Amino acid sequence: MLSPKWRRTISRLFLIPQRYVLGIMGLLAVCNAYTMRVCLNLAVTQMVNNTKSQESHYDPNACPDDSDLLVNGTVSSKPHAIFDWSESTQGLILSAFYYGYAITHVPGGYLAERYGGKWTLGIGLLSTALFTLLTPVVVKAGGATWLFILRVLQGMGEGPTMPALMIVLARWVPPHERSRQGALVFGGAQIGNIFGSFMSGFLMAGDGDWANVFYFFGCFGILWFLAWSLLCYSTPNTHPYISDEELKYLNETVTSADTKSVRDPVPWKAIVRSVPVWALLFAAVGHDWGYYTMVTDLPKYMTDVLKFNIAATGTLTAMPYLAMWVCSFIFGWVCDVCVKRKWHSIKTGRIIHTTVGE
Repeated sequence: MLSPKWRRTISRLFLIPQRYVLGIMGLLAVCNAYTMRVCLNLAVTQMVNNTKSQESHYDPNACPDDSDLLVNGTVSSKPHAIFDWSESTQGLILSAFYYGYAITHVPGGYLAERYGGKWTLGIGLLSTALFTLLTPVVVKAGGATWLFILRVLQGMGEGPTMPALMIVLARWVPPHERSRQGALVFGGAQIGNIFGSFMSGFLMAGDGDWANVFYFFGCFGILWFLAWSLLCYSTPNTHPYISDEELKYLNETVTSADTKSVRDPVPWKAIVRSVPVWALLFAAVGHDWGYYTMVTDLPKYMTDVLKFNIAATGTLTAMPYLAMWVCSFIFGWVCDVCVKRKWHSIKTGRIIHTTVGE
């Protein structure tokens, strides 16, 4: 632990309090997680060789594809497409991430509670970044089978992201700041989708190699991990250069700011019998079903069915997430105004916006 003198000296180098540094790094963590999640969804459209005979596969009702190049009686517009995977194989590969992602959610929360959210989150995303960086090598060596296994491992690395962030924020953010910090941090999901989709399309535009997508986002993830390791800590009391004023403030306002967490017994029976819990569960399933279907399948639909080139696909795929990000602020403000003017209660507002959103 640094001496008080050195801690004060280093803390003066930061223009904002450490809890806001943590919020910005949390935003980048979520953004980074989503870029590594979605980059394959666009890259796979350029990895698979859909070369076909014009005569045997001509469909007069299909969307025109002006980007196709006629070569020796076949049509090909993907110079780096080297794999011959069926649609079902591509579907399995794209879904593989979520198998691993679901497995490590609960263990990730447990590890973050026991050992701290800093390293649970950091090591998880670092592993995903390394797997992303290795994707071109692995898929060229082992084909679809190895890529499927690699994507499961990537999902397992990202599984602890949200549970670990929740625990870190609970120990760093005062109750009256949690709405703003939550909006900042978890808005990274849409920023990641926007950035991941747009940059993937940009990197593969023209004759760009799909491998560049994985190299770019893998390196981005490793750089984030280095910054996270140096700047962020699981609790204020373990932070070596937080200011004395901020440390005192957080210890007074955040009940879980210390390293020990209160473990009350979990009322499993009451949870299972709770109607609101089941309503929340069904709402979450409905949201995630539609959301992740769009995240996973929209790029292939834009490329394979609507015949947009990869640059246009990347840009157009980013548009829904840009709209979601902007609307989250607009309707959050609308809901706050309605509650403040007592047009409806907080509970009613949540029901209305959840119902409309689904």
